[in-house]
Amino acid sequence: MPLESSVARNTRLRSQHVKMRSIANSLLPLIVALLIADCNASLPRRNQNQNRTMSAGKAFKVLVTHPEVPQEGIDLLKENCEIIQVQSVPTNRAELLEKIRGVDGVLWGGHQPLNAEALDAAGPQLKSISTMSAGIDYVDVPEVKRRKIPLGHTPTVLNTAVADLAVGLLIAASRRFHEGRKKIDNDQWENYHLNWLLGQDIRDSTVGFYGFGGIGQAIAKRLSGFDIDKVLYTTRRRVHKEIEEEFNAKKVDFDTLLAESDFIVIASPLTKDTQGVFNATAFNKMKQTAVLINIARGKIVNQDDLYEALKSNRIFSAGLDVTDPEPLSPTDKLLTLDNAVVLPHIGSATKRTRADMSTIAAHNVLRGLAGEPMLSPAY
Repeated sequence: MPLESSVARNTRLRSQHVKMRSIANSLLPLIVALLIADCNASLPRRNQNQNRTMSAGKAFKVLVTHPEVPQEGIDLLKENCEIIQVQSVPTNRAELLEKIRGVDGVLWGGHQPLNAEALDAAGPQLKSISTMSAGIDYVDVPEVKRRKIPLGHTPTVLNTAVADLAVGLLIAASRRFHEGRKKIDNDQWENYHLNWLLGQDIRDSTVGFYGFGGIGQAIAKRLSGFDIDKVLYTTRRRVHKEIEEEFNAKKVDFDTLLAESDFIVIASPLTKDTQGVFNATAFNKMKQTAVLINIARGKIVNQDDLYEALKSNRIFSAGLDVTDPEPLSPTDKLLTLDNAVVLPHIGSATKRTRADMSTIAAHNVLRGLAGEPMLSPAY
């Protein structure tokens, strides 16, 4: 029997790895459901004296900080908790600080600052918090940690929705959707030119990722169907070898990422190290045909420098789901550009994703109240 060639063996192993990842992803909803059921069964009750001041049979008091948190999460909390809910939209800070007093847990449903002011208003009995978001740059994490309060968030569940939108932005920016629509609006349909509205090809391109976690990998998976050439990524730590093989990915330094990528996707957290890293210096190192996509946080990009890079055609275009500030003023100069596709931070805005986010956030809160590890801890 002939020996299996190294190429055939690598192909077989890669196929097996992809299948294993697919099976694991398909089992995630079941695992979440089982953990939630286990959490509900094990949730402890307050003592009898504490329960006298609460609704009958409800062990804990939980604040939900936004009235539009999906019902799936609310229903899960209601099984064991008395629910208090902020009703104002946008969230009225005074109402939030009033209603947070004396609660045991918080499902933080918006992007209001979660800081010492809110924690002081809640009181020392507060024992569990979860945001309903992946990013937590609006949370004073050291302060929450100092008070030894478990903190959860909801990252993985929104990977699919954000990745879908990122690919949409990448296509829209590289193929000049926004500019084309403006041509129609202004009665400038000029298809008698052979070189009218020519864009950038995705096939055979090098796609660079600044940050290559779950969302970045989900985007790379989708882009593999567009016959890209290779993936470069810049992260603090190298991803597993199997992931590199699956996506034909290579870890490189930031300067190499900028110089060699046809598309750059920002998919990293906002930290003091990443804030403003995409600035004039960075843009001057990118290809003139490069397309920048940001689905992470607006402050990672110096927006004034980006405006100048786009206006001067130093880079080809940008697709942004996040800006600095948010909301962006309708008179912002960035919106005057033909080569900037700007969306109002809707990466996770699908009904299914938001429902899943609320469920996992509620689960985090319940697990924290039970003194058990959260499903999705922030630290």
